[in-house]
Amino acid sequence: MLTQRILTRRLPQVAARYTVPRASFSHVRSLAATGGEDPLQNGNYPNPPRVKRAFRDPYGDWWDKQERRNFGEPVHEDNEILGVFSPEQYTHVTARKGLFQLGAFVVAFLGLCGTVSLFYPDKPSVPKTYPDGLEKELGGPGASPVSG
Repeated sequence: MLTQRILTRRLPQVAARYTVPRASFSHVRSLAATGGEDPLQNGNYPNPPRVKRAFRDPYGDWWDKQERRNFGEPVHEDNEILGVFSPEQYTHVTARKGLFQLGAFVVAFLGLCGTVSLFYPDKPSVPKTYPDGLEKELGGPGASPVSG
């Protein structure tokens, strides 16, 4: 009897918990209504172009010579990545030239290995020969039986 009372009181609460509609936290509709840009993203702060400050002119007349910035210049949203002391962008070799150099190294290394294997200095010039082909020494048919 007690279990029936507990179940009759609990079941409506549990069922109501799963049928309550939940609010959606998606910004898809609100972004589509504003043209794709969120106006409150950075408080309408001007976001300058994404240019790494290490690529700026080092001899320019900068207010902050080390960071290559002028006074009052707006800072980009990704300032920690675009600063002078962030990891360098590797722009010395293009991907095509790098792959060519890597392929040339592999071909040269394998060519050197092939050349060394052909002309290895420890290879005897004339193979050593033995009379009777070492049949007696290696226990062939003409060898003397072993006494045990």
